[in-house]
Amino acid sequence: MGESMRMDQRKKKILEAIIKSYIETAEPVGSRTIARKYDLGVSPATIRNEMADLEELGLIEQPHTSAGRVPSDYGYRYYVDCLMEEYQLSPEEIAFVKQRYAEKVEQIEEVLERTGKLLSSITNYVALVSGPQVKANHLKYVRLLSLSSGKALLVTVFRGGLVQHRAIDIPAEFTLGDLERISNVLNHNLQEYTLQQLKEETLVEICQEVIKEKLLVRKIAAILARYLTDSDDRGHVYLGGTLNILSQPEFRDVEKVRLLLHSLEQEQIIWELLDSKEGEGLTIKIGGENKQEGIDQCSVITATYHINGEVAGTIGLLGPTRMMYPKAVSLVKLVTDNLSEVLKKYY
Repeated sequence: MGESMRMDQRKKKILEAIIKSYIETAEPVGSRTIARKYDLGVSPATIRNEMADLEELGLIEQPHTSAGRVPSDYGYRYYVDCLMEEYQLSPEEIAFVKQRYAEKVEQIEEVLERTGKLLSSITNYVALVSGPQVKANHLKYVRLLSLSSGKALLVTVFRGGLVQHRAIDIPAEFTLGDLERISNVLNHNLQEYTLQQLKEETLVEICQEVIKEKLLVRKIAAILARYLTDSDDRGHVYLGGTLNILSQPEFRDVEKVRLLLHSLEQEQIIWELLDSKEGEGLTIKIGGENKQEGIDQCSVITATYHINGEVAGTIGLLGPTRMMYPKAVSLVKLVTDNLSEVLKKYY
């Protein structure tokens, strides 16, 4: 911003008034609307002059079909970084969220799916939730089942009910008895390990109890190390309220909706949205800060949730740039804290 046009208090108040009015109505905002709705103590003419300055600064812009102004992506960014105040959720809103997490569920998947539905229903935006990383999960049960000569099915069950299974190649000389003994020894020894703690040397020691021939020990350890520790580290992604976006005035344009929904169908794009390069904590990306096609018209709030102090996954909220940022941020924080708390008992 140029020295000649600093953001003094009056400009800040007018920008905040424009953003609040536009978020509320989805209608471009004129100086008379600002003068009428907000007691700023200045005339519409003064507000017009200040709005001209705000437009020159790139904080607001004029749609082609309207005399009013709307916030730019840069305007929203300035608002979020410099003007936005913390939103105090009501006791009823807090109690509603807590009550939803107090309801008993048997599987982690249910908790995560419920999180997506809960967040989307109370915000009317699209909710995205990534499941805990597989490598952070503690093993509960491992089983090797014979499929055919040289092939077995490796079934891995984690605490909390997550199940993975995959076909693996094994030495052709392995018998059903070998697979059973390996399964038993693994179950006896691995239950306190997470996948990221497993090393091939650990598995060699464990398998040594079963098979005395050194070559076969090395083979089975290498196989298990590869298939257990190279499993897809990313958990499942849960979406809630995808069609909520259709209720937003900005998305009456069919082409906008098509591009957005197409992006939301692609898991790689969802992972990009949830993968905050800034690390743990809460992040807000506005409009063009999201590089994905269709999503560059939206804002995305993400926050990491934790299990026993370690980052386990991410919660996201996707809506129009005309998002109710203060309330959305407070709700994401509340849901993240409650999810972290309830997942403790699964781990």
